[in-house]
Amino acid sequence: MKVLTPIKRLGQNFLQDPNTIRKIVGSLEAEKGDLVVEIGPGTGALTRLLAERYARFTSIELDERAVDHLHQILPDVHVIHGDVLKFDWSGFAREQNVERLSVIGNLPYYITSQILFSLLDAADDLKEAVIMMQYEVAARLVAAPRTKEYGILSVAVQHACRPKLLFPVSRNVFFPRPDVRSAVIRLDFSKQPTESGVDPAWLRKIIRTAFNQRRKTLRNSLSAIVQEAGKPLPEDVAPKRAEELSPEDFVQLALYLHDA
Repeated sequence: MKVLTPIKRLGQNFLQDPNTIRKIVGSLEAEKGDLVVEIGPGTGALTRLLAERYARFTSIELDERAVDHLHQILPDVHVIHGDVLKFDWSGFAREQNVERLSVIGNLPYYITSQILFSLLDAADDLKEAVIMMQYEVAARLVAAPRTKEYGILSVAVQHACRPKLLFPVSRNVFFPRPDVRSAVIRLDFSKQPTESGVDPAWLRKIIRTAFNQRRKTLRNSLSAIVQEAGKPLPEDVAPKRAEELSPEDFVQLALYLHDA
């Protein structure tokens, strides 16, 4: 059988270490009857073990070569040939008649943020996500306020779910060997923060605007939004910088400005 050659533009780094594979799959808390969806199976490093554990299992793969390879080695596995960034998570959950999906995968590092935001947008339809990404990105997801790593991703993710950095992954277990460290993180959507009622697009706009000028006080960085809302910032918020606000603080600020 022909061995797949990694394609750099697709961000392909194939996982090869059996111990790491077992550890990643073992981090998924899905029950046997749950529907599990794998992002970017590639050569099927995780796929074989996942297919053995879960009767309801689907993979999403962009690379047609990998799709053909998976059909050959695991003919009974359902593989969707498509772009995960265009995948309708909510529609798929309804189509499969399930309330929530469990997601797992080794994310292409160059589109990690885009995939994360697509998962956050489908938070109501997800139970969990166990995903591997660049270590520095994983650290940002779990970062606390007033730290260098705390930013847009930190607030967005911590608002939608409960992230936990599980373990680092050596660059030596991949082919080709990536230039960056990796880590596996679990996003728990089953215990979401209390429903805030905030408009997600409005909240994201405020977060992005604040952190895009993170050295400035919120009085300055959010001046255009404040003018649009027609309501001044609270006195205890105006002199602060974006990194000083918790995810809940941003929610309360978004609600305050939206009600203006």
